[in-house]
Amino acid sequence: MEDAMSRSDRISARIDTTIAHSARMWDYWLGGKNYYEVDQIAGDQVRRIHPGILDYARADRAFLGRAVGYLAGGAGIRQFLDIGTGLPTSDNTHEVAQRIAPQSRIVYTDNDPIVLAHARALLTSTPEGATDYLDADLHDPEAILKGAAGTLDFSQPVAVMLLGIVMFVEDTDQALAIVKRLMDAVPSGSHLVLSHTITAPGLHDVDAAVEYWNSVGTPKLHQRTPEEVARFFEGLELLEPGVVSCSRWRPEPSPTGELPDEVAFYCGVARKP
Repeated sequence: MEDAMSRSDRISARIDTTIAHSARMWDYWLGGKNYYEVDQIAGDQVRRIHPGILDYARADRAFLGRAVGYLAGGAGIRQFLDIGTGLPTSDNTHEVAQRIAPQSRIVYTDNDPIVLAHARALLTSTPEGATDYLDADLHDPEAILKGAAGTLDFSQPVAVMLLGIVMFVEDTDQALAIVKRLMDAVPSGSHLVLSHTITAPGLHDVDAAVEYWNSVGTPKLHQRTPEEVARFFEGLELLEPGVVSCSRWRPEPSPTGELPDEVAFYCGVARKP
């Protein structure tokens, strides 16, 4: 009990409630409860600048469900490395995967102390499968791979999931190198699932919202163009429909046959040949 309490105290000491944090603001936008007043204030201001932020928060979460559903179903993937997990919500990666394939094994990774404090909500599993959680930083892929090897078998295909996390690596060359290192560590048949906020002509409200966020929140967010996002998939077999708005990656059929409105958050899924 003493060890558990000291661990809890150490985690609590790392939580800064005086500055807005991306994971907590995302939780606020998605209707969660694990945020502070500073996150709500910043989140409301972002919404005033860019009212569509709720749409792309929801679109990114829905993309996760569709992508994991495809990978666990049609692609037969049974191992998932989910980096930049964020705070637990409904239909987390292990829940979607294990509904389809109970033997699925999932490792979650994040370095945010409030996410770590709630990690126990992610450490549920079917008896046939497994889940684990790593306190690790995307900037250190070697530590992630070493820690994940305790649960995942890197001789078998793995889905490397990087949803809304690579945008917190400011240097593009470094971000590309990190993604490449992770994909180099997994075998043929593995998949990359990635989403990223974008900048493009006409998205002035998005750019303004990011500028505001970077002035008050942490970690700092780096936008990239759709073409830059596509570079993360180089050397891989990009699945249809390619790198698109999260709302338009294999959406549920519409009664009218129309595609959903685009959001300023792009994504893709690719297979390692």
